[in-house]
Amino acid sequence: MKILTVVSHPRTNSFTFAIAHRFEQGLKDAGHETEILDLHRSGFNPVLWEEDEPDWSNENKRYSPEVETEIERMKRHEGLAYIFPIWWYSMPAMLKGYLDRVWNYGFAYGSNQLHHKQILWLGLAAASLEHFEKREYDKMMRRNLNVGFANYAGIENSKVEILYETLAEKQEHREELLNQAYHLGLSYSNLNGDTD
Repeated sequence: MKILTVVSHPRTNSFTFAIAHRFEQGLKDAGHETEILDLHRSGFNPVLWEEDEPDWSNENKRYSPEVETEIERMKRHEGLAYIFPIWWYSMPAMLKGYLDRVWNYGFAYGSNQLHHKQILWLGLAAASLEHFEKREYDKMMRRNLNVGFANYAGIENSKVEILYETLAEKQEHREELLNQAYHLGLSYSNLNGDTD
């Protein structure tokens, strides 16, 4: 399977990128092809201007060259993965801006929907599982990403995975998280979407 892996973090030496590289290795070891899109280093502008604003009267609208390039990139892949730090119990603005501009009307929703078989949302949280469960932040994120994004755009098989306590000092814990990322890549074709 061809999988587009989109990574959002301002630093390439971040743990987010370490997780992305281990996930990529898992994909390759499973026989998948993957392309890594580094949103920051690609120069992608996350700000939506008039040129890329949906035109409700024209589902065949041509968007800006930057967005059309990313739409074509998405069309070349069968699966999607998004890897990002969880800030304010959500994705970074860079990734949200990418989704706002690229998952656009007439391509991802409206008369057309995304053709991708599945999607993995892999978020890195500094907080603990207990902290997320206390106020159901984990459920909120799953509903938003699986239903509000993936399902709305036609992808039924969508899964949110959260890696917790990513700022922990213990190398043993960090290795455990890296191994989780590797196994998510290795088992990507057996992804079982969340139920909510």
